[in-house]
Amino acid sequence: MRRGALAVLLLVGCGAPSSSRDLIFVDGRAVASAGDSLLAITRQGHPSILLRDRTTGAVFTRGEHVLRSPFQVQELDGRWYVSDVSESEEWIVVFDAQWEVLDRLRIDTLSQAPHQFAVLPDGRIVLEVGDGRLGSLVDGTLTTFAEFASASRSGFLVAASGGVLHAVPDVAVTLYNAQGNVRWQHPWDWREDVYVSDLAVDARGRMHMLVGESNGNTFVCFSFANATGEVLRWSEPGPAATFSIDRMGEVLPDSIGRWIGE
Repeated sequence: MRRGALAVLLLVGCGAPSSSRDLIFVDGRAVASAGDSLLAITRQGHPSILLRDRTTGAVFTRGEHVLRSPFQVQELDGRWYVSDVSESEEWIVVFDAQWEVLDRLRIDTLSQAPHQFAVLPDGRIVLEVGDGRLGSLVDGTLTTFAEFASASRSGFLVAASGGVLHAVPDVAVTLYNAQGNVRWQHPWDWREDVYVSDLAVDARGRMHMLVGESNGNTFVCFSFANATGEVLRWSEPGPAATFSIDRMGEVLPDSIGRWIGE
């Protein structure tokens, strides 16, 4: 979907997904990886987290009695961080390894994009807080993490390479280190009718951005080189916003039903 990208649909075969592949986007949302063991999935209209065992394929439901409308998930040192954004309230809920609630952080007045966040290795939570700033939240205190050129639309965040990957439509895609310094940055160089759906980092630390065409139902997943941020590869366009990736880094349109038994 970058200028000059091909527009050929790829037909995905039926059957259970190969053990050599990981799900990275579901219906336009990032799938979170917890080491080599689990994938965490949220879906619109489902007030819970789906956990899929990467080895056995077993699927479990978690947080169903706590969450209302979960969106983004991240695991760090056995803790699960979930953005829970309903019509009236916006939270980041922190669970322990047994999915008992450890903390509830209300972010209504803090974040411009409350469903998007990134947790750094030291536990700081990075949010887009408006006025062209990323903020770092610790124990209820918000400090400036980095400044960026803002746009009319809010950006997308995910923890990546020990720092934060931030995509601001029509402006830039940036990878920050844990101190908020720019490791690499690329100006937005995408077609005007392309929009971002979400960012994801897979189990091997590879970074991906899912985009769609505003004038049609076509989606493409792009992968960035960790060291430089150059687009390393991209998928064939798919008719739905669900994609998986194999061990060699090939990105493929996929179906959520094959992964959770629907």
